[in-house]
Amino acid sequence: MGVKSAMYLLLLASIWGASFLFMRIGAPPLGPVWLIESRVGFAALFLCVVALLMKKKLHLRQHWKHYTFLGVMSSALPFLCYGYAAQYLTASMMSIINALTPVFGAAIGALYFRKPLTRNAVIGLSLGVLGVAVIVGFDADLLKNQAWFAVLVVLGAPLCYGVAATYTQVVSPVAPFNNAQGSMLMATLALLPIALFFTPNTTPNAVESISVIALGVVCTGVAYLIFFKLLEDIGSSSLLTVTFLIPIFGVFWGVVFLDEKVGIHTFIGGVLVVLGTMKTTGFSFTKALKTEQ
Repeated sequence: MGVKSAMYLLLLASIWGASFLFMRIGAPPLGPVWLIESRVGFAALFLCVVALLMKKKLHLRQHWKHYTFLGVMSSALPFLCYGYAAQYLTASMMSIINALTPVFGAAIGALYFRKPLTRNAVIGLSLGVLGVAVIVGFDADLLKNQAWFAVLVVLGAPLCYGVAATYTQVVSPVAPFNNAQGSMLMATLALLPIALFFTPNTTPNAVESISVIALGVVCTGVAYLIFFKLLEDIGSSSLLTVTFLIPIFGVFWGVVFLDEKVGIHTFIGGVLVVLGTMKTTGFSFTKALKTEQ
């Protein structure tokens, strides 16, 4: 992996890690539904502008069902899970749980294709579950405030990502940029009828408004562009490195900007989650750094 690709990888991880910070800031005034409707809406608008500038065609009539399923399962539902959880959980905790995505993907793929989980996948899944149990079980505030339910909800996000990942393995391939633009557009449309039944809790102030815009444009729209560039430059195996870097940045942004406290149980649980994901995927940092597509 070249220096330029490594810098892009760190940038992507820092941006996606910051998404949990922005959700923590935006969730209290807007509530989860309008927070996520704003996120996918700003992302869809940004990607539509990019598509016009790059003269890319979406082929919406041909692929609208595909975009709808992808938009709901890879954006609308998992983002809603995080939006709800952001009212109760720290950015640090959400970013760590997000690292379980490949573990859920492996488990769902095994169920769908009716293949037994490998020994490494079982070990990885067990480590991941143990890691979440350590984070939650030793956090007195979660039990005191009954925020443990938010942990169950936030686990729905990597579950949805796992379903979406399995789905993409069995459908006819669509251009990556089109997937990003189409899924954001359909996620926006899917959430709009639901959003009409909710109202924001309060009018967001300047910082909260900027956070929501950044969440949609930077953490979603710009992040997708960086993601697809890296996918083309270094391949999916090396790109998996971002999964393990996101929690580092998620914890960092939470501590610096929200004064979140990270206990030893969070550190130990986070390490177990990351190790579980690495074991499930067979990931090696050495191989990833050496890989060039």
